[in-house]
Amino acid sequence: MSAYPTLRNLHLNVGLFLSPFIVIFSVSVFFLVHSWIPGAKQAPATRIVTDVVFPENVESAKGHEQIAALRSVLDRLNVRGEIGFVRYIPRDRRFVLPVTQPGRQTAVELNVGARTASIATNATGIADAMVYLHKMPGPHNVAIRGNTFHVQVWRWLADATVYLLLFVSVSGIYLWAVLKADRRVGLSLLAAGALSFGGLIYALIA
Repeated sequence: MSAYPTLRNLHLNVGLFLSPFIVIFSVSVFFLVHSWIPGAKQAPATRIVTDVVFPENVESAKGHEQIAALRSVLDRLNVRGEIGFVRYIPRDRRFVLPVTQPGRQTAVELNVGARTASIATNATGIADAMVYLHKMPGPHNVAIRGNTFHVQVWRWLADATVYLLLFVSVSGIYLWAVLKADRRVGLSLLAAGALSFGGLIYALIA
C-alpha cells in the first residue's frame, strides 16, 4: 500500500494535465459526426502576386525535397501552414496546393511559367480548428505529412496524450481494485462498458 499515495497523486495530476486535450478531442467528435461546424461563412480574401521566384528544382523534385522547395516559395509569400497535398499540372507548369492552419485555410496556385501566385485565404473559426487538430496528422499523405513545426509538435502531444491516457486508465483500475468497498460498483461498470464496446464492434462487423 506504500505506492498507493504516489500512484493516486500521479493519476490525479496526469488527468488534470490531459483534460484540455481530452476536451479538444471530445468536442471535435461532435462536429465530425454531425458534419456541422459553426462559424461565419465568408468569401475568401484573394490576392495575386507577380514576379514570384521559384527554385530551379521545384518542378523536378519529389516528396520532401519538393515540399521544401515549395515551402521556400510560400515563406516568401507569407503563407503559413501545413501543405495538405501537391497537385502539379505539367501542361500549364502550375502547382495547386491547400495550406492549412488551425482556423484558417489557404488555397494556393503557383504558375511557374508566368511567375505568379494566386492566394485565397479563408478564416474557418475555432470549431474547424478543433476538427483539424482531431484529424491531424492522420494516416493520409504520410510521405509529406508533418511539413510544419506546429503539426510536428501536435503529433508529439497527441502521442503523449494516448500514452498518458493508458497510464490513467491502468492506474485508475489499480486504485479502484485496492478499495474493497467500491469493487462491486466498479465491476458492474466495467462489465457494462465491456458489453457496450463488444456490442458496438459486433454491430460494425456483422
